[in-house]
Amino acid sequence: MTAERGDYATYWRERAACLRVDPDLFFPIGVSGLTLEQVDAAKVVCARCPVVEQCLAWAVQVGQVEGIWGGTTESERRAMRRCGTRRAKGTVTTKA
Repeated sequence: MTAERGDYATYWRERAACLRVDPDLFFPIGVSGLTLEQVDAAKVVCARCPVVEQCLAWAVQVGQVEGIWGGTTESERRAMRRCGTRRAKGTVTTKA
């Protein structure tokens, strides 16, 4: 984090449910077997988090690729970005 942006940009992290959880839980390696159990365990933490929406918004905004952020995996965030891009391209504006 840069000094210019200050703590204000990420103050929500101080209230995150994952603050005192092993960070490795949120960065599973692989896509099957025990990794899926690890993803589920991370999502359980996210499900009880009071700042899950801010976390997800931050991850999408900065393009965070790795890890579980805001209760989503890398592939789930990628799908969200694709849908958002399609919606933006399909948006029709009219002049009054």
